[in-house]
Amino acid sequence: MLPNSNNPPSKPKSPDFSDRKNSFLLSFHNPRTWLILTLLLFQILLLFTLRSRPFSDSSSTITQVDNVTDLCPLGKIYVYDLPLFFNAELIQNCNELNPWISPCEALSNDGFGREATALSNLIPESLIRSWYWTDQFSLELIYHNRMLNYRCRTLEPESASTFYIPFYAGLAVGKYLFKNNSSAKDRDLHCELLLNWVQNQTYWQRTDGWDHFISIGRISWDFRRIKDEGWGSSCIYMQGMRNITRLLIEKNPWDYFDIGVPYPTGFHPSTADDIAQWQNFVRHRERKTLFCFAGATRGIFKNDFRGLLLNHCYSESDSCRVLDCAGSKCSNGTSEIMETFLDSDFCLQPRGDSFTRRSIFDCMVAGSIPVFFWKRTAYFQYEWFLPGEPESYSVFIDRYGVKNGSSIKAVLENFSKEKVKSMREKVIENIAKIVYGKPNEGINGVKDAFDIAVEGVLKRIKKHGGEYKW
Repeated sequence: MLPNSNNPPSKPKSPDFSDRKNSFLLSFHNPRTWLILTLLLFQILLLFTLRSRPFSDSSSTITQVDNVTDLCPLGKIYVYDLPLFFNAELIQNCNELNPWISPCEALSNDGFGREATALSNLIPESLIRSWYWTDQFSLELIYHNRMLNYRCRTLEPESASTFYIPFYAGLAVGKYLFKNNSSAKDRDLHCELLLNWVQNQTYWQRTDGWDHFISIGRISWDFRRIKDEGWGSSCIYMQGMRNITRLLIEKNPWDYFDIGVPYPTGFHPSTADDIAQWQNFVRHRERKTLFCFAGATRGIFKNDFRGLLLNHCYSESDSCRVLDCAGSKCSNGTSEIMETFLDSDFCLQPRGDSFTRRSIFDCMVAGSIPVFFWKRTAYFQYEWFLPGEPESYSVFIDRYGVKNGSSIKAVLENFSKEKVKSMREKVIENIAKIVYGKPNEGINGVKDAFDIAVEGVLKRIKKHGGEYKW
């Protein structure tokens, strides 16, 4: 562009037509004329070149970077490549993980287990491929495989905001929990060695582990041993673990670094359509029973509440369906649990061996409305995954009232049909948030439990940075 002039333009002279032809012809012999024409031609060529390409190379590059940032606005995750001792070798030696029965089959297929073909007479044929006999303790494999294919994973640690440690802590400690001759040293071994390894990593030392997280397929209490003769491992109390965010199937509600995530169920949809089909199936399912209870007594507990519920259901057999899990009726490979939940409006969910139980999620996936007796069973555990208004999707009954003779049936019959339908719809709406999709890259257009958990971790780390210190 030519510069603007501050001087007013002079009045043009009247052209002398008689001399124009001669002056034009003579100008080609003037070197100054050729110079002007050359410069003019160069400017014309430059103008056409610029108009035929994007405005600038730099703006195009910025747009591409911005697109990547839009996909991962919370930052990217680096997955540590751990020594095989901490994960793969545990799976390779899966026969050693349980003293009674081999879990190898349950841990196969990337942690989903074998296909649940026995459900073929119970659920729609088009959805049978989405169902597996998934073990409740397989969380670590499921998260590890998803993280390796996560859209915001980076192979460059210097570009990561968060670091994932694929340590199978639950499988490692589970190997020794039920061995009579195991020592505290045995139960602590894997975790001690893992923490020694990770604390020597360059990116750990930046924040003392604040921007690191792990998924653990057992409850928090299995890692909170105080004395050597106590239960489980002391992993969570070890020096290096206290700044690591921990995704567990049951958390300690008073530990900031514990995050409760859903137990794996058998439903692993591959597409949004799979989820929609299943939601329609459970929505229109004819339910023949007011409420149900699937569980077994725990004789080791004084005044066992589960035994009380079994007796309560037997006495209300016209309204309550009982599935006594004392034998093998509730093991993977049978359809009785699913059928019980599908046929009932409500499902009783007392605490299990700890405050939570996988049955909560099996119940809700089946479109049944959970009935809780401890707030720590769900309300104080899975806040990222369940609706914020507990009464919108569940019922809470005071357990002491039940112990004193209050009728569960009377409480549940008091809900109108419209209210029951509304609560069930809330449960059904929430199914995608409590299941783990089958594709390792996730379900296109749907956020499942894995997506919600990982994004929640990224948000916490981005919000607080390294500000939180003990």
